[in-house]
Amino acid sequence: MKRMDLNGTWSLRGRRQGDESCPMLELSATVPGLAQLELSREGILPHDLFMGMNILETEKYEDYEWWYERTFDAPEIVTNAYLVFRGVDCIAEYYLNGECIGESDNMLIPHEFSVQDKLRPGRNTLCVHLTSPLVKAHGDSFDLFTIDIARRPTCVYTSVRRAIHSYGWDIMPRAVTAGLWRGVYLELRDPIRFSQVFFDFSLPEQPHFCFETESRWEDFREVELEVSAVCGDSEIYFRKAVRAKCGVIPFTVDRPKLWWPYGYGDPNLYDATLRIYSRGVCVHELTTRFGIRTVELQRTPVTNGEDGCFRFLVNGVEVMCRGSNWVPLDAFHSRDAERYAEALALVKDIGCNILRCWGGNVYEDHPFYDFCDENGILIWQDFSMACYTYPECEDFYEQMRREVRSVVREFRHHPCILLWSGDNEIDYAYMIGRDTLPSMNTITRRVIPEVVRMNDIGRPYLESSPYEDDRLKTERGIYASEAHLWGVRDYYKSDFYKQSKAHFVSETGYHGCPSMNSIRKFITPENVFPYHNSEWNLHSTDQDDRSHRVMLMEDQIRQLFGEVPTDPDTYALASQISQAEAKKYFIERVRVQRPRMSGVIWWNLLDGWPQMSDAVVDYYFEKKLAYHYIKRSQAPFAIVADELYDFKLPIYACNDTLTERHGHVRIYDADTNETLFDGNITAAANTSTRIADLRIYFSEHRLLLMEWQLDDGVCG
Repeated sequence: MKRMDLNGTWSLRGRRQGDESCPMLELSATVPGLAQLELSREGILPHDLFMGMNILETEKYEDYEWWYERTFDAPEIVTNAYLVFRGVDCIAEYYLNGECIGESDNMLIPHEFSVQDKLRPGRNTLCVHLTSPLVKAHGDSFDLFTIDIARRPTCVYTSVRRAIHSYGWDIMPRAVTAGLWRGVYLELRDPIRFSQVFFDFSLPEQPHFCFETESRWEDFREVELEVSAVCGDSEIYFRKAVRAKCGVIPFTVDRPKLWWPYGYGDPNLYDATLRIYSRGVCVHELTTRFGIRTVELQRTPVTNGEDGCFRFLVNGVEVMCRGSNWVPLDAFHSRDAERYAEALALVKDIGCNILRCWGGNVYEDHPFYDFCDENGILIWQDFSMACYTYPECEDFYEQMRREVRSVVREFRHHPCILLWSGDNEIDYAYMIGRDTLPSMNTITRRVIPEVVRMNDIGRPYLESSPYEDDRLKTERGIYASEAHLWGVRDYYKSDFYKQSKAHFVSETGYHGCPSMNSIRKFITPENVFPYHNSEWNLHSTDQDDRSHRVMLMEDQIRQLFGEVPTDPDTYALASQISQAEAKKYFIERVRVQRPRMSGVIWWNLLDGWPQMSDAVVDYYFEKKLAYHYIKRSQAPFAIVADELYDFKLPIYACNDTLTERHGHVRIYDADTNETLFDGNITAAANTSTRIADLRIYFSEHRLLLMEWQLDDGVCG
């Protein structure tokens, strides 16, 4: 297989869709890229689209159509030629040498077109015509059911498959983009080739290699498949003749090495080479990686807070999940790839063993999942739907079938992917609608799980996050076993957080102001402080100039300190302290409640544009105070305090490893140096062990410090 890269410089033309009187814009473009970024580079839009109110200027071009064009030289001999577009935003027609070769209507998945009989020897011209998703949505028809449940104007955009956050969100600006946002290439494929491969370890004692090949009937003669895979001293090898284009081949593994999440063992990966032989000659070779592991989700649909569960088992071992929601890396997704390395380094440094890929985002690319494979970071993967209702009609069902099939087939070999989840918070919409129930959502109850079942083996599926059982609408005394804890977002130790009945928290967060150093990079000098102005509102994020989230941050400062600083740097510090204490509490509160609780995925690690938010690292990669608190609070081993009650402050050794730990702990008063606890401890494996009860009164105002060292040298 040969691949010709078609990235780089293209020409770009654009005008208001269907308006021939509108002057045509003509400029050069970079692929991968987006039209809005080219307009900014040319000075047609502001140079820094994130400064002040500049992002609003992009709305002028939301109803434009665009033509991306370039020429390239094709090889003289061409067989099995395909043009592959990794990401196109969004409604597109594709032309090769003036002839239409296909169309697409989904930003979120790759598209490919056979051009075997359309390529010319030598020079060829490729053109992609993009039309506005707003114009497309405006022409769609919606059932009253969808409109009435959503009760939000944004529901009109759900008929077009693109990142829903781009129409404006509480964490992202409105930026309705257009462009070739991922790579483009010409691929010349082998006459016999793999079209699907999958190593099935759902029954570890009976592994199978599942395959499908693609070729002409007359070429499929005397075919053999060879598989060679190595992980350290563990090997897999077999070579087998096959008579059909697809099938299943059982195999054995010498000295198997399991893939484990961070803290539980090594994330062992097998490097595999797969070959196809025809009449004894190798005609196709494919390399891939995989891990040997099993995953299981044990959950009850509802709980009373005690007699229920929501927990993940990897290789039969319950995992305490500690990690972050993964949200858009950039409002302009063609820039995602350049932010991967620094963003993923944060994931590893802060000690996450899980990321939840939130449903309002795009699907990440292979380097993201490769990193998580290599570092033992579990992935909770939402399908890209969030918060709004989506069309309940056969045309949309078929769109979703194609999308889910594409996503599952492309990423299922990554052992890091723990779970497929239907959407983000759409069960909520059905729960609050008149005469509606979550089970009425055909997309997540029937369409998606059918495709997942047909295209993946051994990986759990969750209908929605959080999943809402129909009974929650009418019955009292029962609760969802997995929850997003937001509420009114008052004091972080309020009963809403403290008394949650959930067994797993997959979203919860607290605001933290970026440093004034960062704020000066995106707020104009005259509006940096005080913060009662439209620029702070916009970057909070609200494009209707409402101050709700600005005031939320102020209220959280007042709640903790009793007053709000009038000095900008002190204000930012106070906000970061309140955020840090809250995030620390959310994580440690879950950890001490093992085995009743089994995970917390906090919101969130990193901003996708400059804003005041729950993120603990701002858009410019400057860490807030909470980052350092979290790094300690979610380490695989930590000594933490529970809440004070009955004149006692319980102290726990949280040991999320598979080894019993021994060591010494001292707890003392930072002001008086009085020792409240000093002794040796034993922490059982993979649980939280209560090691002490300190005699403390609510009336005391103490800062307690904890020092500990384990026998193996780990300390804190």
